[in-house]
Amino acid sequence: MTTNVLVVEDETEIADLIELYLTNEGLSVHRCSNGKDALQCIQTTAFDLVLLDIMLPEMDGFTLCQRIRETYHYPVIMLTAKVEEIDKITGLTLGADDYMTKPFNPLEMVARVKAQLRRFKQYNHTKENEKTALANPQMYEFAGLYINKRNHKCFLYGKELSLTPLEFSILWYMCENKGKVVSSEELFEAVWGENYLDNNNTVMAHIGRLREKMNEKARNPKFIKTVWGVGYTIE
Repeated sequence: MTTNVLVVEDETEIADLIELYLTNEGLSVHRCSNGKDALQCIQTTAFDLVLLDIMLPEMDGFTLCQRIRETYHYPVIMLTAKVEEIDKITGLTLGADDYMTKPFNPLEMVARVKAQLRRFKQYNHTKENEKTALANPQMYEFAGLYINKRNHKCFLYGKELSLTPLEFSILWYMCENKGKVVSSEELFEAVWGENYLDNNNTVMAHIGRLREKMNEKARNPKFIKTVWGVGYTIE
């Protein structure tokens, strides 16, 4: 089955480089140089992943990422020439799964793309086999939260939560370790499968996104609580 990747990048040299490396990996690469064309393309083509620049003509990457997340759950990797930490946090908060700062190593880019695709395809494979799930699925249920690993369903007070594969993995890992304080380092290495680097705000941004979807109060969340200086816990 063809794996479709959309590259939204207005710098031709960078787009050419990305296309070359991803095509060599057997991926089908589609390209757009502005946000509006990309949005139209997204609405007419089934993609498995989007590489999205922040600084785009017609519609910026933040807005486009937000529009994507209104309907689709496939991975979004943001590309940014900015070094400000707030830009990275903004992208992750809007639903991006990862980010890379330009200039980047093409081999690292390929590795990140392949890692996100593996996670997404595993998620889709699970959803396609929902009807054949075992009678006693792996799940947790407490305080109005229900999460089922076999069919990747999550409900809060009877209402289904629309979670990305990464968000589901984070919540599942937290539930697996219910009552234990999980550090950002442990959570990142368990979910992302990569070494944790100091000052990495990826976990914080995704926890914030999860809390938003769960309608949690920032100052007094009911489910995912912050243990300052240590990590996060579900009690």
